[in-house]
Amino acid sequence: MRRAIHLISAFIFIISAISAHAQSDSLPSWNDSAAKKSIVDFVSRVTAQGAPDFVPVEQRIAVFDNDGTLWCEQPIYFQFAFAFDRIRAIAPQHPEWKTTQPYKAILDGDMKAFAASGEKGLLQMVAAAHSGMTTDEFSRTVIEWTATARHPRFNRPYTQLVYQPMLELLAYLRANGFKTFIVSGGGVEFMRPWVEKAYGIPPEQVVGSSGTVALQMDAAGKPSLLKTSKIEFIDDGPGKPVGINRFIGRRPIFAFGNSDGDLQMLQWTAAGAGTRFMGLVHHTDAEREYAYDRKSKIGKLDKALDEATVRGWAVIDMKKDWKTIFP
Repeated sequence: MRRAIHLISAFIFIISAISAHAQSDSLPSWNDSAAKKSIVDFVSRVTAQGAPDFVPVEQRIAVFDNDGTLWCEQPIYFQFAFAFDRIRAIAPQHPEWKTTQPYKAILDGDMKAFAASGEKGLLQMVAAAHSGMTTDEFSRTVIEWTATARHPRFNRPYTQLVYQPMLELLAYLRANGFKTFIVSGGGVEFMRPWVEKAYGIPPEQVVGSSGTVALQMDAAGKPSLLKTSKIEFIDDGPGKPVGINRFIGRRPIFAFGNSDGDLQMLQWTAAGAGTRFMGLVHHTDAEREYAYDRKSKIGKLDKALDEATVRGWAVIDMKKDWKTIFP
């Protein structure tokens, strides 16, 4: 009997070791650092039936910023690159743009002049590039662009510049009963056409900034939705908790971002009851990707980094914590 008990104990130990190893292998592109351990420990705690920190499946909501968190965002946000290309494509229909800012700056490739146009110029450019077509037409335009456009440094399609460690994290969470959402300052209509293929996140689980759309009927009585130039909702900074409440309806227990624009989303997540996970991707790898934080005009990470340090949130050092960057 005693020998049988020893054999059973040994068997249980081996199974536990195999299980733990399999769990760690769910994130093979992550180095075995404190960052990876904190993720695995959190998931283990909230998914262990009967444990003090157990969270029912329906409450396992995980939210991720997109730009700089799930894919690259330098040297400019990729949606801006799309908008610039779109302005150039439709410029023949607008000869007045040759002498009108900010369009002239875009057509001339003068980014300094474009930057001088400020927020007003940016909004004009985005409105011109994103409106005046149906949502179906816009979706097709985005898909065509993602298939043909190339990043200026890496010479790869933008949708190939997603982060392999984050793809593994998304899959790991879903395998453990989490529902994964994108909560991004980017345009919701820009993201929805390609995120399911890239991340495994369906379009209905994307929260983003949006412009208004209007229902129209053609001569045959067929309905469509026309994108207008009016901004409806900005899903950035303080807008992110608002968007989560409006479109998801549950406070997340897991949140990941990379910039000050994600700070309020992380704060909102942290303010809930029970065990929570808040994480930041810190871009520290100039060789394999980019290195930037407090002084960057794109993806500035300053106040959020300070708060993460004070509150003990996970800060992922891209150079130290990730074995690889892109798939």
